[in-house]
Amino acid sequence: MRVAGLGFRKAAGVASLADALARAGRADALATAPDKAGAPAIRDLARATGLPLLAVEVAGTATPTRSARVAALYGTGSLAEAAALAALAPGARLVAPRVTSQDGMATCAIAEGDPA
Repeated sequence: MRVAGLGFRKAAGVASLADALARAGRADALATAPDKAGAPAIRDLARATGLPLLAVEVAGTATPTRSARVAALYGTGSLAEAAALAALAPGARLVAPRVTSQDGMATCAIAEGDPA
C-alpha cells in the first residue's frame, strides 16, 4: 500500500494539495495529522480523488527532512513524511520524500508498506 502524507498551511486550497500530491506520485490513501484532517482542502482532495483520508499521530516519527517549525508544532521533522510513515505498520519506507507544491502552501511524501 502507498500512503501520501500531506502537510499544509491553513490558507492552502485543494489546488495546492492536489499539486503536491501530483508531484509526489501515486497513492492508495491520504494521511495527515488529526488537527489537519478536518480542513476543507484535504477533505475536498479526498473526495475528488476517491482516496480514504487517515488522521494519524505523527509525534516522535523520525523523518529525513527536518523543519524547526514542524518540530515545535508536531514533534517530528516533516508532517508530510511522518504522516505517510505513521499510517503504515513498522517497516514502512519513504518511496517519495517530501515535495512542495508550486505555490509553497503544501507538502507531500509517499510511503510504502503494510497498513498499521
